[in-house]
Amino acid sequence: MTSSQQDIDPTQGYAANKVLSVDAMGGDQGPATVVAGLSKFLSDETDARAILHGPKPELQALIAKYKIADRVTVHDAAEVVKMTDKPSHVLRNGKKTSMWSAIEAVRNDEAAVAISCGNTGGLMAMSMLRLRKAEGVNRPAIACLWPSRNPAGFNVMLDAGADIRADQDDLLTYALMGASYARNGLDIKHPRVGLLNVGTEEHKGRAELKVAHELIAKAAVLGDFEYVGFVEGGDLPSNKVDVIVTDGFTGNVALKTGEGTATLISELLRSSLMKNPWSMLGAMLARGSLRGLRKRIDPRRVNGGVFLGLNHTVIKSHGSADATGVAAALHLGYRLAQSGFSDKLAARVASAASVAQDTLTESETPGLKTKTGK
Repeated sequence: MTSSQQDIDPTQGYAANKVLSVDAMGGDQGPATVVAGLSKFLSDETDARAILHGPKPELQALIAKYKIADRVTVHDAAEVVKMTDKPSHVLRNGKKTSMWSAIEAVRNDEAAVAISCGNTGGLMAMSMLRLRKAEGVNRPAIACLWPSRNPAGFNVMLDAGADIRADQDDLLTYALMGASYARNGLDIKHPRVGLLNVGTEEHKGRAELKVAHELIAKAAVLGDFEYVGFVEGGDLPSNKVDVIVTDGFTGNVALKTGEGTATLISELLRSSLMKNPWSMLGAMLARGSLRGLRKRIDPRRVNGGVFLGLNHTVIKSHGSADATGVAAALHLGYRLAQSGFSDKLAARVASAASVAQDTLTESETPGLKTKTGK
């Protein structure tokens, strides 16, 4: 590549919704995997462009290897947010990191969506600092897609780990944001929302869950969704609900358990089918169906949790994602950018804040104060 070619900005002249801002560092498998995933994504989306953040010499060599230099701009960032770094440390010392640089590109309207495989706590803290929370949101949430029996093929679950805490007011906001994501991201006109609990009976669960149960039910009409009440863990992949609301601790445990179970099933099935010549013959005869099953339960194809409740869109990819997983997160980001999701969600959150305020004002639950009473 000549020096004149290096000086050309491949994203210049492109609308921000065509450009993704990608943190190349921080993932378990290093920048080579991120660039491989970016290459796969760009081969599918011919109009897309990307800004890649990390050590410039290393990244330029990688994009040259994959022959995508004409569609990728590199922003030099020498430092990396480590997986072990605490959010407070990231905020104090992160200005020269690739994660900070990726978020800044979105903040400056150079790109529509920021994607990172890095430290979740650091990414959320940095995103809240630089992009700010949307009006009416106390705690942003991570929304993930859960394979399900629904026609869309997925359910939305939030929070998947942005914050381990969530009181009744937060759960109400999650319900409203999750319904908006299902409506705009999955084209579900009237989403069904459920609140995750240890049972479906109204007397079960913690006190804040019982209050949230009442608040979400009251907000359903104004929020334009159907509230199906309490749901259990077994309902996560069901066709009973479109959006599952929970706190970040429970949601993250459920997510990691589901991914681990899917991987285990895939490995056990492969081992069983390779056990003897007869099972191998059966596998050959059923290879089309088995390929479809493997694709359906492959956690890589739904990689990417969306941070909801910020003024711009940020996607957290799994730290252990391979090239296929990284490409899936980039595809999700590009779809949301093309749909104008960030603006739609901001408008919905503003409306949701009004709905929440009205609902909370009407609520008269003894023993538990809502934010309006603080």
